[in-house]
Amino acid sequence: MGNTLTCCVSPSASPKLGGRKGPTEASCESETYEAAAGDAAAVGVTPAPAAAEPSELDLGAGEGHHLQHISDREMPEDLALESNPSDHPRASTIFLSKSQTDVREKRKSNHLNHVSPGQLTKKYSSCSTIFLDDSTVSQPNLRTTIKCVTLAIYYHIKNRDANRSLDIFDERSHPLTREKVPEEYFKHDPEHKFIYRFVRTLFSAAQLTAECAIVTLVYLERLLTYAEIDICPTNWKRIVLGAILLASKVWDDQAVWNVDYCQILKDITVEDMNEMERHFLELLQFNINVPASVYAKYYFDLRSLADDNNVNFLFAPLSKERAQNLEAISRLCEDKDLCRAAIRRSLSADNFIGVQRSNAILS
Repeated sequence: MGNTLTCCVSPSASPKLGGRKGPTEASCESETYEAAAGDAAAVGVTPAPAAAEPSELDLGAGEGHHLQHISDREMPEDLALESNPSDHPRASTIFLSKSQTDVREKRKSNHLNHVSPGQLTKKYSSCSTIFLDDSTVSQPNLRTTIKCVTLAIYYHIKNRDANRSLDIFDERSHPLTREKVPEEYFKHDPEHKFIYRFVRTLFSAAQLTAECAIVTLVYLERLLTYAEIDICPTNWKRIVLGAILLASKVWDDQAVWNVDYCQILKDITVEDMNEMERHFLELLQFNINVPASVYAKYYFDLRSLADDNNVNFLFAPLSKERAQNLEAISRLCEDKDLCRAAIRRSLSADNFIGVQRSNAILS
């Protein structure tokens, strides 16, 4: 699924960003703090769970034995699989359930106040014309996906259960900027536009993909579930940064190194990035596997979130050329899945043969 190595100690830029003179700086950092502080003025630790031990392998003689794949390993006993949306495809995503409260209140208010929905801008297919947007589960639209993911983070913060946090993610203990941050900034929930600006800047500078944004949200909800913490005004930036950092290394074949994020966020050190990454992985119990069914569930739930919040996708009539392109993309994705499955079976067979030979030699 990509490079899972921690590329964080090199003083030079990563291969992905090496061709450019320097990534775009996050110039909006100070603007975000100042704007949030201005809005606030106008308006008036839970310990991490123990790491799960890997399941033992049965290497006895007989047919049918095989080395266990990481995606088939058992979950910790204290975490019910069905209750974790980041692990189980049938469990409802947390962000969608948290957003429903606001959606219901908005619809109720519009009904009571007789507010007209306005002119319908969404286009619907007919017998002669099929309207499709430019976002698919295999190739989501980058801008719309980031907007939906940051909207999900916004609802996580706004409708959080408490303010449980860990020191490693607390921005007051580990600031992302050397500028003094007003205390009022941490007392009020950030607006959606501030979260979107922060994430968009990182994705633009690091040249990350829309798929990486979806995996980022999966890791974020997995962290909140495993570590039993809440995302709040004091920790949302570092939690989001850690999720993006990990998702980019797991998803992209050429991962962005930690030192590159230090060039984007000028005031953070590579040592701080490394420590945060280690804690993030430990809190995830090193479970970075994202099944295809879980990824698809998050994609379609993000589309539902967009529909509930009037986030519009760019719809256009389906032309013959575009239909052929979609068919080619679908066929390419199927070929990749078949190739990965064949490689996995080959590796499992080779490993089993090697174990059997070792047992024969020892006996």
